[in-house]
Amino acid sequence: MPAPTDASRLDRRLGDFTLTPRVLLIVALALPIGALGAVAAWALLRLIGLVTHLVFYGRVGFDLVAPGAEPHPAWLVLLAPVAGGLVIGLMARFGSERIRGHGMPEAIEAILVRRSRVEPRVAVLKPVSAAVSIGTGGPFGAEGPIIMTGGAIGSILAQHLHLSADERKALMVSGAAAGMAATFNSPLASVLLAVELLLFEWRPRSFLPVVAAVSAATLLRVPLLGGGPIFPVSLGDLHVPALDSGLCVVAGVVGGLLAVGVTALVYVSEDTFARLPVHWMWWPAIGGLIIGIGGLIEPRALGVGYDVIGELLTGHATLALVVGILTVKSLIWGLSLGSGTSGGVLAPVFMIGASLGALEGHLFPTVAPGFWAIVGLAAVVGGVMRSPLTGVVFSLELTHAWPMLLPLVIASTAAYGTSALLLRCSVLTEKIARRGYHLSREYDVDPLEVLRADEVMHAAPRTLVADDPLPVDVGVLAAEVPRRGGGAGGRPAPVQRLFPVVDDDATIVGVVPRRLLTHPPDDATTVGDVMIVEPLVVGAGETLRAVASRFAQAAVGAAPVVDRTDPTRLAGLVTVEQLLDGRLRDLAEEHHRERPLGVARRRRTDAAPVDA
Repeated sequence: MPAPTDASRLDRRLGDFTLTPRVLLIVALALPIGALGAVAAWALLRLIGLVTHLVFYGRVGFDLVAPGAEPHPAWLVLLAPVAGGLVIGLMARFGSERIRGHGMPEAIEAILVRRSRVEPRVAVLKPVSAAVSIGTGGPFGAEGPIIMTGGAIGSILAQHLHLSADERKALMVSGAAAGMAATFNSPLASVLLAVELLLFEWRPRSFLPVVAAVSAATLLRVPLLGGGPIFPVSLGDLHVPALDSGLCVVAGVVGGLLAVGVTALVYVSEDTFARLPVHWMWWPAIGGLIIGIGGLIEPRALGVGYDVIGELLTGHATLALVVGILTVKSLIWGLSLGSGTSGGVLAPVFMIGASLGALEGHLFPTVAPGFWAIVGLAAVVGGVMRSPLTGVVFSLELTHAWPMLLPLVIASTAAYGTSALLLRCSVLTEKIARRGYHLSREYDVDPLEVLRADEVMHAAPRTLVADDPLPVDVGVLAAEVPRRGGGAGGRPAPVQRLFPVVDDDATIVGVVPRRLLTHPPDDATTVGDVMIVEPLVVGAGETLRAVASRFAQAAVGAAPVVDRTDPTRLAGLVTVEQLLDGRLRDLAEEHHRERPLGVARRRRTDAAPVDA
């Protein structure tokens, strides 16, 4: 048989990360994807401006302008979103249904289910549909569509190259994060968003390309869109008293509750639309009617609303505007997004969170103009997206209010905890769950990556020699493989299904599956006649994760383990059951409660001599 894996050489290869020089190729590909993502963001923002100017002002213009910045006829405010919704419904039905929604679930689904493959037409139809939706008054943001568009750019380029699905994912997420960074001039928040929501891993192989793409997009943004913060806030020499820091917890909990409410509103709306006796193509137009009614009540709730966010964050918004935005924006955004129209969630969440914080600023002690609005923004972002670090950094990069780091961490974390306790899925993942896919956003160290084969193996398996006659003794077939922890909850130990075949020096010469011993061929007389001479062999120092991967590739459930110093000598036997038992340590650490110090103190007390 060929020499098994050199265990000592494998031990030297184990390190903190699994990274190869091929990542340099992916990084090089990510740079132009980042540049294209910035161009796509610039084009989308200009397209939104063009549609807004044409629809509400009857002129040609490309700068972003609010639909409600000037008075308009009531019929225009009411019917423009309806017309936009009708156009989006037609585009979705006859173009691509994947343009429906706010873009994030679609990007996540492409990564999880479609091996990071996006249709080329989505890269064109998604930004156009978003521009129509927002430009006709839709209360949405550009970030969701640009994430989908940037991701489509990365995916399309990757699909033309000979790459793995993981490499396509890295490039797709690179394009998505680049578009986000160019839209908001927020490089670090975009990287965190990629890590917390899109990559589903924390590895250099994907982190490095994402940072490269985001860096390229941010640098190109300066000549395209400018380099300053989107909502500059001047706080001066800010000092936050301890009492106000404690109130940030209250603001965070309230923001988390609001996040739960608007998320529930979105999916109540979606369920209601699904029960309507009309084709889904007409739903965005009905959602547009809701938007139009809201626009009649509070015109400044229409559109992206960057001007309103700026007023809220600088403390210049009136109480009437604060209350109007908080109520009307929340309702028309949640109800219309459930119709399947096209538009992002971040800008509306920014506005809703800032308006909540501005309202709290009328109740809480004054710290600085816009302080509580920024706290509310971070809280609602952390609660809606369930990405607290992203919420903190987004708020800081949008405003450059760097002295507010600690209050934002407190508020965003409190909102995140509240939302996670009360709501099963976020607004970004509920749609995926409803399609039957499970998405876990908890990342921890795989216990199979920590344990090695010699820590769980059966160190004294029953062995055979090639000259043993068939049929073998019944006692051989009754051999068992012990389980970790003395039987794993009382379950009986499984019988040994694979028998190593050794020579006089304990050198492995092959293996025999149990089925060949119980039902040998008619012409087989010895173990050597049914022995597999080139079996899968595991090194004692291999991690259980590596062993599991090799089992899957070879379609086996057990393998002999060889000695660390002599890769020809048998050290034990590892089975699938023992790989699963490797998770018992993780389960015990999670669920087993004990008082180690209390036990140790009690033992010392019991052992102490009694004074006369």
